[in-house]
Amino acid sequence: MTVTLADVAARARVSPATVSRVLNGNYPVAASTRERVLRAVDDLDYVLNGPASSLAAATSDLVGILVNDIADPFFGIMAGAAQTQIGGPGDGSGRAGGEKLAVICNTGGSPERELTYLTLLQRQRAAAVVLTGGAVENPAHQAAMSAKLAKLADAGTRIVFCGRPPLPEGDALVAALAFDNRGGGRRLAEHLISLGHRRIGYVAGPPERTTTRHRLEGHREALRAAGLDTAPGGAGAGGGPDDQELLTVHGPYDRRSGYEATLELLRRAPDVTAIVAANDTVALGACAAVRDQGMRIPQDISVAGFDDLPFSVDAVPALTTVRLPLFEAGARAGRLAMGKENPPPGGIATIAAELMIRGSTAAPRG
Repeated sequence: MTVTLADVAARARVSPATVSRVLNGNYPVAASTRERVLRAVDDLDYVLNGPASSLAAATSDLVGILVNDIADPFFGIMAGAAQTQIGGPGDGSGRAGGEKLAVICNTGGSPERELTYLTLLQRQRAAAVVLTGGAVENPAHQAAMSAKLAKLADAGTRIVFCGRPPLPEGDALVAALAFDNRGGGRRLAEHLISLGHRRIGYVAGPPERTTTRHRLEGHREALRAAGLDTAPGGAGAGGGPDDQELLTVHGPYDRRSGYEATLELLRRAPDVTAIVAANDTVALGACAAVRDQGMRIPQDISVAGFDDLPFSVDAVPALTTVRLPLFEAGARAGRLAMGKENPPPGGIATIAAELMIRGSTAAPRG
């Protein structure tokens, strides 16, 4: 049932006029009263009717694009590509030729901020929402996301995932464009194994992210197929910890994390001959750490990344990595959000990853 302004007023124990004043911000209201009204709005998940809309399901010319970090090229490329389709010429049916206003919402990787932005976009009756990058694998957050996205969809908002898999309990999507992170991770590890590497360290991303899990799963699939992955509690003579746990360090998807995690990895396992990084930005930090330890790339140790960001080919030596078609995926997400392209069968499309072999990987010495 639709929540009304009167419902919010009753919950906050104020008049409907006071609620209106708080939400419109056009009249002074006591701070305690304002806080009570806003708490009631959040508790009831009230959606403010826009001034240009009288229909409950009407949408605005606003499209939200949610990113973890707009300064990260991974997200910037996808968001920019989506915006070319959202803000470009439309079909002539809208007030300004069918264009929409794309707004970038920078969550900083915070699940709470992600939900807050979705609530704000819901209140603005956004025409569409594009969510980019990996998702947080937390059951409570996933349930909250499913409920929020369902409300957005019920109000007429088109929901598109770009670079993330669909939610376990989510049928509100127009489409989910998911990168083949698992396949890319597997092919990258297979490349290193084919060169003769047997001690391969992994500088992984945050463990709660789908992107981290899928890339690491692909990596370990290749190690198991080559007989290099030990079972937990494992395998050595003393029944020590899983060897691959010793060779894996988690951290954020940034250069500093790559540097610090690589130093930790080299401390744990100084005999590693190759390091796989969570992404290309992390790989740059890994390369710096390797050099600061007096080692050469790839003569002493190989380094590989993931994503094939623009700087990867200009690194010295050029970075072996896995190419994800970020611009193409972002543009497709934008078309889907605008209704310019039909959704894929079943609403889910897996986007292939391509191995890019460059100078940062070579056969181990000796």
